[in-house]
Amino acid sequence: MKTKTLTTAVAAMALMAGSQAANALDEITVAYFLEWPMPFEYAKVKGTYEEEMGVKINWRSFDTGTAMSAAMASGDVQIAVSQGVPPFVVATSAGQDIQTVDVAVSYAENDNCVVRTDLEIDKTNAGELAGKKVAIPIGTAAHYGFLKQMEHFGVDTSTMEIVDMAPPDGAAAFAQGSLDMVCGWGGALRRMVENGNVLLTGAEKEELGILVFDVTSAPASFVSGEPELLSKFLKVTADANAMWADEANHAEMLPVIAADAGMDETATAETMATFVFPTVEEQLSAKWLGGGAQTFMKGVADVFVAAGSIDAALDSYDGAVNTGALTAASGM
Repeated sequence: MKTKTLTTAVAAMALMAGSQAANALDEITVAYFLEWPMPFEYAKVKGTYEEEMGVKINWRSFDTGTAMSAAMASGDVQIAVSQGVPPFVVATSAGQDIQTVDVAVSYAENDNCVVRTDLEIDKTNAGELAGKKVAIPIGTAAHYGFLKQMEHFGVDTSTMEIVDMAPPDGAAAFAQGSLDMVCGWGGALRRMVENGNVLLTGAEKEELGILVFDVTSAPASFVSGEPELLSKFLKVTADANAMWADEANHAEMLPVIAADAGMDETATAETMATFVFPTVEEQLSAKWLGGGAQTFMKGVADVFVAAGSIDAALDSYDGAVNTGALTAASGM
């Protein structure tokens, strides 16, 4: 698998990053995904973030978490919402000084790989995937899930033709019949399953230890330099999550979130039904940022090293998690 260029690029971006002093005095830029509906978008549209933080926010959409890492390395983005753990791990393993500041969402059912229907391959005969052509967004949660699933089924990935594609592009190529298998999430995943089938359900993946969750991340210089601003951002996010947790608010929030995500309300409701938004208390527990996430990050890194996707893993990812701003947010 020719993924060494990914590590090289991320390492170069990390060197470029240097000291990333965010323009927090008057404005910041926040990264997020389209077709990835989350409660924070209600607050985004209503202007709550700007009101509470006292700064202008430029919201910028991305296709992959690796692109978010690049934007943070260049200083163009100060906060990335819902960055996948694998691209975060790839960046930190290469030396980029970014930190996880909260758990954005858990979604085992909304990130997967899909096999073309006419191949008639499922979990009972997945070994037949050897030699097949697959599109994956390299260095993402989908990439990690792919590697772990192929390991489970005993498929040698070196026999496969692997193409690096963002999920929307992969879904389009898959629909055209030019791929045997494709991996992705969100709206792209919904389009993928129109032409294929998943090998394992979210519950089956979790049984194998394939956790799927995203984090909110930020350059370490921003985390340390603007702790109050970051805490206010995380507090608004937590409040939006708490509002969504009460189903009585769905009628008000759903249309707003759907429009901002670029989706219809039905698709938005179906997607969000597969999402779990941990409370601040849960995020700070041992399961998540109290140790579980750091251990999982190490596991992801070790898998990528074994696959040749990155050169080396850190000894520990404890330094890649900073709960200071989230702890402060809990007391606001």
